[in-house]
Amino acid sequence: ISIRRKVFVEEQDIPIHLELDEFDETSIHFIAYDADIPFGAGRIREIDGKVGKIERVCIVPSYRGKSMGNLIMQSIEDYAQEHGFKKLKLNAQSNSLPFYEKRNYTITSPEFLEASIPHRAMEKILE
Repeated sequence: ISIRRKVFVEEQDIPIHLELDEFDETSIHFIAYDADIPFGAGRIREIDGKVGKIERVCIVPSYRGKSMGNLIMQSIEDYAQEHGFKKLKLNAQSNSLPFYEKRNYTITSPEFLEASIPHRAMEKILE
């Protein structure tokens, strides 16, 4: 939560009541550490059978541009495959679309606002 607070609440001005939600207690959370310092986070939850919804992926500013987002995403995707997920969905901030497209996610929606930030829905079929 400290990483999400730093990135989403402090940096992006998302209200804390929107950032912390009812899915926090039931999602599987991923945290990236440098020694004992957390710098990245993300979560996944199961929706619609074996479809996973990836949410709250973030990296603190000082660790961006070092492939740390890929590290978190790979961990989440590995977990999903190990647990039999067939498809992954996410809502990507529009400025992050190239990051997810490089990981073979495809856009599945027109742009929409979530917490006043432009997003697009994306998905990836797991093999």
